[in-house]
Amino acid sequence: MSGPIVGVFGILIMFTMLLLFRIPAGYTMAIVGFLGMAYVTGFKAALGMIGSEMWNIFSNYGLTVIPMFILVGEFIHYARYNDSLYNATYRWFGHFRGGLALTTIMACAAFSAISGSNTATAATMSKVAIPAMKKYNYHPILSAGSVAAGATLGVLIPPSIVLVVYGVYTGQSIGKLFWGNVIPSVILTVLIAATVFFICYLHPDWGPKAPKSTWRERFKSLNEAVDILILFAIIMYALFTGVVTATEAAAASCALGLLICLLRRKLTWQGFISSLVDTLRISCMVFVIVAGAVVFGPSSP
Repeated sequence: MSGPIVGVFGILIMFTMLLLFRIPAGYTMAIVGFLGMAYVTGFKAALGMIGSEMWNIFSNYGLTVIPMFILVGEFIHYARYNDSLYNATYRWFGHFRGGLALTTIMACAAFSAISGSNTATAATMSKVAIPAMKKYNYHPILSAGSVAAGATLGVLIPPSIVLVVYGVYTGQSIGKLFWGNVIPSVILTVLIAATVFFICYLHPDWGPKAPKSTWRERFKSLNEAVDILILFAIIMYALFTGVVTATEAAAASCALGLLICLLRRKLTWQGFISSLVDTLRISCMVFVIVAGAVVFGPSSP
């Protein structure tokens, strides 16, 4: 069989292993990619190709961006800033029909702008948003759907981990990728919010109105949420103006995020340790997927 035919069979086998055997994506791509290369080029040649590709990718300094942006997101999570973000958006938008679902989407967008991870956003916001919407008798489909849709913004909103992986793998400027995704991120956020309004127009009972907050309560809710907005604004300004590189921006965000949490006395020692552990776990998951893609990529046509 020729190389392209082997690549097609490899893709079919990969999806079969993913769907039927539930093998993690990174391991699946690595196994299928190595077997495909070994079939086409031989076992020793396949080992040499994988070794050189792995070195080219993982010796790239830009990959350090991934664990650092994840770490600042974990700091924010364990400092309970996710509650502050959700409370602030709830005070401003909760009184609309479907307002809590809209609040969830806006809070997901804000948390994604710090963590860069859709997985972390989904895990974090589901713990906060689902119980709140259940309390106000929101329909389960709208509740789960708003969290799932809002979490996808983590793929697009800078500093997206997916954009970092794409930039490193393809040799593109990470800063330019971040800048190029600002407008699409805003458009997608608005479209998801508009979808919530449309669903609640068709099914008014799916998203009943929450009690309206006073203007004093609204501005008071911004007291802690503004910390996150300032952190995001400083990092994005420095990054987009070329003052720092993406790696330097990630390091600065970690330092500023930790400093803010400590000054506010919101991050405990246990929370700090849990942040490091979760960062290690998520980063390893991302790197395994990257490694699998590196192995599988050369075997494709």
